[in-house]
Amino acid sequence: MTERVQEFSLPNVAVGPNPFSLSALSEDVSFVVLFFQRDYYCTNCRKQVQQLADRIDEFRERDAEVVSIVPEPVERVEQWQESYDLPYPLLADPNTEAGDAYDQPVRFGLLGRFSDFFGRMPEVVIIDRRGTEPKVVYVHRGSSTFDRPEIDEILDEIDESSQT
Repeated sequence: MTERVQEFSLPNVAVGPNPFSLSALSEDVSFVVLFFQRDYYCTNCRKQVQQLADRIDEFRERDAEVVSIVPEPVERVEQWQESYDLPYPLLADPNTEAGDAYDQPVRFGLLGRFSDFFGRMPEVVIIDRRGTEPKVVYVHRGSSTFDRPEIDEILDEIDESSQT
């Protein structure tokens, strides 16, 4: 993987550092799994954040921190936290700063840039923080709202990366 780790600082409405940045995480965190969501209304995104919450212990057993990033204002993202009480960082990215830094896919060109309903697709990025420099070890860029890796696949990727 040749992709570079991009630092960012975003408001966090759930557990963990606020504002959230990769460098603000404990040194005990070996892996960070960034889940870039489509938008506030996305039902598949809502299901995914709840599934991640249900399986958070499996990530923690691997010294992995789950981070969900929603390209919406803080007030909207807070509504997700009020509804789902997520046990991991839930970040508001209203200006798509982190989404753009990690090349979150946007469909339909200009139209997609104006409307996240048409444009933003899900993305998952795994960052390995072991060693002197953090590095991106896995990226899945979705081509549709349904195009997301299964949680087991992500856990397998972390397991595979931890053996190197």
